[in-house]
Amino acid sequence: MTAALVWRDAKRPLWPLALVVPTLPFAALAITLVTGAAWGWWLTPVFILGVIPLIDVLVGDDRDNPPDTAVPALQASRYYRWITYVFVPVQYAALVMACAVWSDGIGALGAAGLVLTAGLVNGIAINTAHELGHKRESVERWLSKIALAPTGYGHFFVEHNRGHHVRVATPEDPASARLGESYWRFWPRTVAGGLRSAWNLETNRHRLRQRSPWRWHNDVLNAWAMTVALFTVLCVVFDPGVLAFLVLQGVVGFSVLEAVNYLEHYGLLRQRTAAGRYEKVDPRHSWNSDRLTTNVFLFQLQRHSDHHANPLRRYQTLRTFDVSPQLPAGYATMLLLALIPPLWRRVMDHRVLRHYGGEAGRANAVAGYRTAPNHHPA
Repeated sequence: MTAALVWRDAKRPLWPLALVVPTLPFAALAITLVTGAAWGWWLTPVFILGVIPLIDVLVGDDRDNPPDTAVPALQASRYYRWITYVFVPVQYAALVMACAVWSDGIGALGAAGLVLTAGLVNGIAINTAHELGHKRESVERWLSKIALAPTGYGHFFVEHNRGHHVRVATPEDPASARLGESYWRFWPRTVAGGLRSAWNLETNRHRLRQRSPWRWHNDVLNAWAMTVALFTVLCVVFDPGVLAFLVLQGVVGFSVLEAVNYLEHYGLLRQRTAAGRYEKVDPRHSWNSDRLTTNVFLFQLQRHSDHHANPLRRYQTLRTFDVSPQLPAGYATMLLLALIPPLWRRVMDHRVLRHYGGEAGRANAVAGYRTAPNHHPA
């Protein structure tokens, strides 16, 4: 009997748990309606940034890989695709509900929780867009742009696929953080650099075909147009005051994405070959985590090395590798650490240096990087 027939995806019944994230705002609404307390709007941040890291520790790691003979059937299964498809309408329903709550009036405590709630849901939706955007099917690529619209980050569709995947783990990549670089210095560099790169990539694509980039088929422009249309409709349906909410939650959302970018390749560098080119991307160039819980909620984004080696592999077939550098915790925990630079550097810098045998010169480091405890380059 072949491995494809014997092997079963033990995580198959767990994947729908990824849909818990976009439903959290509705649970928060129920709490506030029952209790009348504004703290109910903090359910989503507490669950994502508190409960999930705790469950991660309790459940532990999963290093199970599907055998190669089972991969074709897994790739073809529509069960896994429909889970990502369903995420998007639930995401939008949660956003509409949040706009309705905002327009009805909400106190400062509730408003802050509502912004974080929508921002975290739409930030995690960028990961769903990431999974969809790598596929060749037209419906998935359009769903990717739709999922990106609430954060105004539609250019990610272009920059991630054609920019980041080409330049990853090099100083030329705005989405690869440098050893000794804080998240707060990385944020403006990656936000501005990603936007600029996406525009250049897309306009150059059109100019090579001797046509103006100012056309509907420009993937940056049509993605941004979705955001403008979405925000306009929501402002008309509710009131112009929701625009402030939409902008704030959008900033939170794409900041969550950039925090994940920050930790995925921190300090890692592809070396130059004898020909002067960067070596091929391999499992050593991404930080990974085998935490089962976070991987279920993030469609196995934490098996990031295999994703970069095989971008078309669907999330259910991604593998873990022994040679990949491992984070000490799941992404939800590491995201919080990234917000506190001294703590992040205490936890991560020595791991980067150990990965390169203590040679900081082999890492992607900020200029003038020093390892002394009292020296912390920004």
